[in-house]
Amino acid sequence: MARYILGVSAFYHDSAAALIRDGEIVFAAQEERFTRRKHEPGFPSNAVRAALEHAAKEEAGPFGIGDLAAVVFYDKPLLKLERLLETYYAFAPRGLRQFLAAAPVWIREKMFLKKIIFAELAAITPSAPRPKLLFTEHHLSHAAGAFYPSPFEEAAVLTIDGVGEWATASICHGGKSGLKILKELHFPHSLGLLYSAFTYYTGFTVNSGEYKLMGLAPYGDPGSERVKKFREIILTRLVDLKEDGSLRLNQEYFDYAAGLKMTDDRKFKALFGLPPRAPETEPEQPYCDLALAIQQVTEEAVLKMAAYAKKLTGSRYLCMAGGVALNCVANGKLLASKMFGDIWIQPAAGDAGGALGAALAAEHIYFAGERRLIPGKDKMRGAYLGPEYSDAEIEAAVKPLGAAWEKLEDGELFRRTAALLAEGKVIGWFQGRMEWGPRALGNRSILGDARDPGMQKKLNLKIKYREGFRPFAPSVLAEDSRTFFESGFTSPYMLLIDRIREDRRRPLPDDHHSRPLREKLYFQRSDIPAVTHLDYSARTQTVDKDANPRYHGLISEFKRLTGCGLIVNTSFNVRGEPIVMTPLDAYRCFMGTEMDCLVAGNLIFEKKGQPAPAGGKRVIR
Repeated sequence: MARYILGVSAFYHDSAAALIRDGEIVFAAQEERFTRRKHEPGFPSNAVRAALEHAAKEEAGPFGIGDLAAVVFYDKPLLKLERLLETYYAFAPRGLRQFLAAAPVWIREKMFLKKIIFAELAAITPSAPRPKLLFTEHHLSHAAGAFYPSPFEEAAVLTIDGVGEWATASICHGGKSGLKILKELHFPHSLGLLYSAFTYYTGFTVNSGEYKLMGLAPYGDPGSERVKKFREIILTRLVDLKEDGSLRLNQEYFDYAAGLKMTDDRKFKALFGLPPRAPETEPEQPYCDLALAIQQVTEEAVLKMAAYAKKLTGSRYLCMAGGVALNCVANGKLLASKMFGDIWIQPAAGDAGGALGAALAAEHIYFAGERRLIPGKDKMRGAYLGPEYSDAEIEAAVKPLGAAWEKLEDGELFRRTAALLAEGKVIGWFQGRMEWGPRALGNRSILGDARDPGMQKKLNLKIKYREGFRPFAPSVLAEDSRTFFESGFTSPYMLLIDRIREDRRRPLPDDHHSRPLREKLYFQRSDIPAVTHLDYSARTQTVDKDANPRYHGLISEFKRLTGCGLIVNTSFNVRGEPIVMTPLDAYRCFMGTEMDCLVAGNLIFEKKGQPAPAGGKRVIR
């Protein structure tokens, strides 16, 4: 039988499971999609079961825990415990509160993690023999998840996040001889924790709100003295940023190492003249300027680290992972700098992706498995690696709810959906295998017409129920990318920022930066206003026909109808909930929002008339 390796990340946030077969990625899913608790930290029992079910289908027979060559955990808990104990000691007596909060968890759970993992696995496949259990360091998991699936035979590998065991960033070199760690930055000095500190201070939730901070930054005034002053304060009082990208954080102003918050609020307020922003309040201009300042510093640090990685390795290509690799603005600027011939970023760059990286590290390092490249392509299968559902399964799931639908063949389905989009309708699009990572890539997506000036407001306030300032991303036919964007680079995983072409823009009024946030937000900046952010940027997804033929087919039909090969794509969920996974999740989200239509497989649901009687079926015309 083939060699199957299961990778697991758990017990912090974004737990996940990933399965590889003879080095090929066959399944990956985050546990939150099953439990419906966002950023689920618990052991990913449901994701593991789904992975084993997938393997059983591939092997056409029973498949359990005992059939795995190894189970690999994504970090080394005892090494992390060493870091925590040394940190508490170094900051004593200041670290007492954090120690008292963390110690019971470690004593009860994490010191006995091997025992807990075996118990969880035994509950999934009772009476199965214990599998080989391996542990890999956190940043090695990130590096393996970035390099081994990449399309590059040789590359520099840069990982940046909050903290693993000790490392907060690493530079590695990947090649025919394997993956070698060259340099590491250690806790408490961390670019990821610096960004999270400002995430907290600007009123968002750490470990989940960093992308909101990135989205808020363009509302800052890049030419203002305040942004210049904030940036100078960060670089002189908080951060000592070196030319190689390494940095030292002045711990006098931070509380994450010894306390229960990210910052010393009193000292931050004295520095910036601002108290912490109250969550759920509309961001005022000074907080927008602060977001822009820390975004600029982050970009500078990432570019310096990347330059040093190139200097150390001499590589033409760069791979990236870790939570900071989800900062698509920094990624876009790095690619545009042409420092490297190309860069590749793991779609699940955060902790969930550690599960995949751990499995790949075991395959290629522990088992010495051969790395097989596909010329010009990565090994991620478009990141469509989760569960999928047939039309029959979709019907069975929603029939008891009295749902009404019409079933159409592909061509007619695409034509009908494209026509609804052109009419200004908002569509829930549920197709094929669920995406791996935090981005919806056209299989669990909410879609709209990017040309509609009111679409961003409608999606934010009536569908997603989230902050109005949040931007939306475009899905564009890969062959049409240069029609809309300056660089037009390939971006299948929505991890890069491009800029709207000059000939599609509308000039900003002279007083734009002095206007209130709401006036800035709803100014029409281009002929695709729903996906054009304040600085004419867009987080693009280029849709390739081979990677996702159904999604490509829909956008192609929309282009045939309207002349525009681009639509709005946002994740199929509402604020505070994970992306939908099952047909039932999708139907409930559809019915609980002001979405107009749901297209699930070849079934189309429209909100017209009364619901069908329970158990019945009625075609809606």
